[in-house]
Formats: sequence, structure tokens, C-alpha cells
Amino acid sequence: MRIAIIDLGTNTSNLLIAEKTDAEIKILHQCKQLVRMGDNKIRENLISHDATERVLSVLKDQQKIIEQEQVEKVTIIATSAVRAAKNKDVFIEAVIESTKYPVEVISGEKEATLIFKGILMALDNLQEKSLILDIGGGSIEMIVAKNKQILWKESKPTGMARIIGKFFLSDPIKQEEIQILQNYYQARYLPAFMKCKEEGVNTLIGCSGTFDTIADIIDQVNPGEKIRRYQNIPIEDFYSVYNDLIHSTRKQRMDMVGMDNVRVDLIVPAVLFIELLIKQTGIIHITHTGYALREGAAYELLNKLEKRG
Repeated sequence: MRIAIIDLGTNTSNLLIAEKTDAEIKILHQCKQLVRMGDNKIRENLISHDATERVLSVLKDQQKIIEQEQVEKVTIIATSAVRAAKNKDVFIEAVIESTKYPVEVISGEKEATLIFKGILMALDNLQEKSLILDIGGGSIEMIVAKNKQILWKESKPTGMARIIGKFFLSDPIKQEEIQILQNYYQARYLPAFMKCKEEGVNTLIGCSGTFDTIADIIDQVNPGEKIRRYQNIPIEDFYSVYNDLIHSTRKQRMDMVGMDNVRVDLIVPAVLFIELLIKQTGIIHITHTGYALREGAAYELLNKLEKRG
């Protein structure tokens, strides 16, 4: 069975095509395209007309790839921007009418579970108690896990598209704005930080766009050029990128090798969150993986189909 998962996120539409042969899941194709559902209407919890048009245009492109790859089953998974939207029913109807694909709007809890399944596909088993972090445009998912078990998880609608819609950030960001953001994160994530300390977590597993960009900048490769199942990020390398980013202008970030255009405006508040997390929890190891929600969704769907026979 050959399947396609479209992870319809706040910033990007992420396509993954996979199949299961024997006991192994093989990824045949993956790509992402910018949709920017988190435009200036996200602060009102609305999907704008322009965002809907961008989504439908991208889905048409991805539909061509799906047809070329002779995929048998397709699922669109919609996350934070759609689940919070007041006009989500109209948006979903437009997507289904255009693509004829089913759309599943998942909860934050379900999103965290699928991210964890994607991490297990990459790392197989978490021998150390670890914090999995996915910083999206609409939401942030945090999962504490060991071996193949989730010990704690949460999802909050504080993704970076929402942050830049909520706060005015100078170019480059000013010290007082950094303090405002740190206070905002601290107020909302203190229980999560305390949970990590209580559990004795010292390993951070970062997945998805923000960490892809950090790793690309460290490795000095263009976005999408290097596909990583997993890769260690020395803490000093993270801090080197962090310092460069928080002192940079938008134009300077645009010119950085490894900078994804999708992340130019989102990366500064994202690394501020990561740095605060490290400081508050005592994290000493960082691992990056390119696997996350779409891989977890593919794993779940292929196993479900296999059981049905």
C-alpha cells in the first residue's frame, strides 16, 4: 500500500509519500511548500481568503506529485491554524471540494502523539529520558518520553506565527523586546519547565522547521539539501547560531547560508524560546531530527491499513 500524508501546517504544506514493504516503512518522496496560513488574520483566529487561495494552489501542485507516484490513499492532516479558526468549516469544505481528499483536523494532544511516533521512526528507542520539542507556526508541542513511552505531553497555541502577530519586534530585536518575550514564555511554560526538571531531563530532541534551519545554518547547507534522520547539535553550536540570530537584521538573516525564507521572521522568537528552555531545565544535549508529525502519521496509517488486511 502506497500512501500520502499532507501535513497542512500554519506555515507550510508538508507532503510525504511512503509505503510498507515487509516490516519496513520506506519514504519515497517528501517536500514542503509555503502556504502562510498564519498571516495577519491568525490573531483573529481566521484563515484569510488569500491564505485559502495559497493552500489550494499548493495542494494542486502536490496532487500532481501524488498522482504521478500512483498513491492509493491520501490523508490531509490539519493542525493549529485550522483547528483554532472560526471559519474552519468553510476552509475545509473548499479543500475537500478542490482535492477530493479527506481532511482530519487533529487536536494538540493528537499532534503531540503523532510527533512522538515520528521521532520513534527516526531514533527507534529513547534510551535517555528526553524532551521532544516541535516549534510550529501555530502551536508548540512538548513531550517528555523514555524508551517507547510518553511520560507527559502538552500542546499550546503559542507558535511563532502567533507570536509575531501578537508582539511588535524591531529589526534587529531590542533587548527590552527579548525580555518581554522571555517573560511571556516563562509565564506560560513554567509548569512545563518544572516538569522537565522534576523528570531529570537533560536531552532535547528538536524536530521540524526551526531545528531544520538551525542545523542547516550550522552545517552551512541550503534548506532541503541535507535530509537528516538524526544529528547531534553541540550546545556551543546552538549558542553560536543563537547569538548571530538575535543580533541580526532581517536582511542579514535572508543572506545567511541555511536560512529558509519561511523562517526569516519566525526564527528569532523561536531561538529565544529554545534558549530559555535550556536555561530553565538544564538541558545539556541537543539532537535534531527531520522526522516529526507527517512521519508519525504515515506510520500510524500504514500500520492501520496492514491490520485491516
